[in-house]
Amino acid sequence: SQLQSAFQMYSEKMKMVPVPEQAYGNFFEGDCYIILNVSNSATQSTDIHYWIGIASSQDEQGAAAVYVTQLDKCLGGSPVQYREVQGCESAKFKSYFKNGLIYKKGGVGSGFTHVETNVYNIQRLLHVKGTKHVTAREVEVSWSSFNLGDIFLLDLGKAVIQWNGPQSNRQEKLKAVLLAQDIRDRERGGRAQIGVIEGGQEEASPELMKIMTSVLGQRTGHLKEPIPDDKPDQNQTSNVKLYHVSDASGQLLVQEVATSPLTQDLLSSTDCYILDQGGSSVMVWKGKAASDEERHSALSRAVGFIKAKNYPSNTKVEVMSEGGESAMFKHLFKSWKEKGQIQGLGKTHSVGKIAKVDQVKFDVMELHAQPKLAAQERMVDDASGHVQVWRIENLELKEVNPSTYGQFYGGDCYLVLYTYNRANKPQYILYMWQGRHATQDEVTASAYQAVNLDNKYNGAPVQVRVVMGKEPRHFLAIFKGRLIIFEGGTGRAGVVNPDPGARLFQVRGTHEMNTKATEVPTRAASLNTNDVFLLKTHQNVFLWYGKGCSGDEREMGKAVADLLSEQDKQIVMEGQEPAAFWVALGGKAPYASDKRLEKEVALHEPRLFECSNQTGRFLMTEVADFTQDDLDEDDVMLLDTWEEIFLWIGNSANQYETQESYSSAVDYLKTHPAGRDPGTPITTVKQGYEPPTFTGWFNAWDAHKWSGGLSYEEMKSKLGDISQITVVKSFNHID
Repeated sequence: SQLQSAFQMYSEKMKMVPVPEQAYGNFFEGDCYIILNVSNSATQSTDIHYWIGIASSQDEQGAAAVYVTQLDKCLGGSPVQYREVQGCESAKFKSYFKNGLIYKKGGVGSGFTHVETNVYNIQRLLHVKGTKHVTAREVEVSWSSFNLGDIFLLDLGKAVIQWNGPQSNRQEKLKAVLLAQDIRDRERGGRAQIGVIEGGQEEASPELMKIMTSVLGQRTGHLKEPIPDDKPDQNQTSNVKLYHVSDASGQLLVQEVATSPLTQDLLSSTDCYILDQGGSSVMVWKGKAASDEERHSALSRAVGFIKAKNYPSNTKVEVMSEGGESAMFKHLFKSWKEKGQIQGLGKTHSVGKIAKVDQVKFDVMELHAQPKLAAQERMVDDASGHVQVWRIENLELKEVNPSTYGQFYGGDCYLVLYTYNRANKPQYILYMWQGRHATQDEVTASAYQAVNLDNKYNGAPVQVRVVMGKEPRHFLAIFKGRLIIFEGGTGRAGVVNPDPGARLFQVRGTHEMNTKATEVPTRAASLNTNDVFLLKTHQNVFLWYGKGCSGDEREMGKAVADLLSEQDKQIVMEGQEPAAFWVALGGKAPYASDKRLEKEVALHEPRLFECSNQTGRFLMTEVADFTQDDLDEDDVMLLDTWEEIFLWIGNSANQYETQESYSSAVDYLKTHPAGRDPGTPITTVKQGYEPPTFTGWFNAWDAHKWSGGLSYEEMKSKLGDISQITVVKSFNHID
């Protein structure tokens, strides 16, 4: 994204004044700001944020809201508007200022000016908090402001001294160094020195401590205990309500329409709606055909709604127009269909802004040229790698005979190791397929054996949990059209499965890369007009073609039928079934006969969360507008691409985070307001072994990054020593 401009309101004249670029990220607590952001992505989305300082006046806040409405109108009503309150900013807002936000005392109206480069008569103390989203607040220049858990920057113009609380962690220290460097480079034109004191070993930095003492005085008594970090905003609440807003009677009327899970058809173009996410955020949706009055007063209505509900005044507010919905808004709906999106089996790939939308057959060669496509299609390669399959027998691994590869029984658990090459290096995916009717002991053993296999390959395999019946696309591809899922029974040698009589299989797919046959209950209600079914009895094998299936689907149906039985197949067209067919199904009955029932998957933007217990409690914090830099080596990160959940495990993540993150991912799905499928695949990825299905969601992924990134220790050693003379000079200047 490109941060286009920041404007500032101040009380004297209520004017919008541009903020100089080197001051971006600095906010006076007594002012209001408007930030315009235009993203460079294919969607070219525009966002307007208005930021409210905790000491700003009601008049300034009102003026800022009016300017936002005017700016929105000027830009054609397409931007998403956000109301941001100091200390409670949205993840998206914080993502614009990667090195952190600095809150400054006072305001322009009271004679303060924004950053002027190369001005050194400065003396301030910044209290730094946070690891993902860093904020620094000006506090009283005194030892009484310090505590043992946070980091403080004593800014003296020509020198910045960083004091690390003994209980602060490595990531916090690294972020504070980056902020200190940002102040040096952007505000002091690179002409300031930085020194670091470890609060637990002050005696190791006598020169720096001498400077601190000369400014802060001699320290008496003990420093305060750490202040616990605020609970992050990722309080996913399943309590989402949609309200209809109207002013038909000249009075604001708010009426509850529905509770989660919400569907898109609840929104009518002629109206405005408020979506209340359990009080943690309020979103306003403006229909295209709503009256001008309703559209213009959307923001003030949201604020009125917050007051009426007695929500805190810092509750987040987003305002958007139909067609310009934010990713977060769409995430609260069970399904979301964009204009021009195809239904059914065709998939729309529009690269950049292409008006004409073509149905394309997926081509694996595109994967390498377009990493994002690889991620969307969840394909790491063209499935030509090496496959090995084991079944859990007596809680141990037993190799499966390659002639039966692709046959999975619901009473068993399997491990499938897929090996492929990338840049002449072997890469591994370990699929854990757990049958619906397997015993709890077998399920536990499969997880245990997966760990053993993972260790055998030094932790390199990407681990994917596969829920029976929800096999991912790549899993289908590696079995080349031979994937058959049996409802029950076992594939163990020497075990005779009970005779089920007639068996019915649903065959789905158009080529060998996307085909599977799934056993379904043997009754007429299981049929579907869009698919091919295979009905196997002791006497006959029927191949039933629904009216909605294509020639390719019929061909794949024949191929799978030959795998299941060598008997001659009797072709049955829908509507021309012989009596024996219905007898085998236990009689005729209604079944799904709508053309093209299969829905196109909703286009949801991916979301990234940090899973960390660095603060002593396990927390999930969202990272907006994420890049590869946001993957934190000390933590576990959760990437939600809607159809798949990735758990990325940093090299220095602790064991508790790793264990806790999996159950958190399961809870995340369970409590998601859009009523997500609890069977969504959860894939574990280790740092340095990321497959393209993961890296494709990141813009410009750098495979060599992990070897080149500087650690906190390396950064600290690069800062060098502060020369006392410079600092003494700067003190004289201050005096």
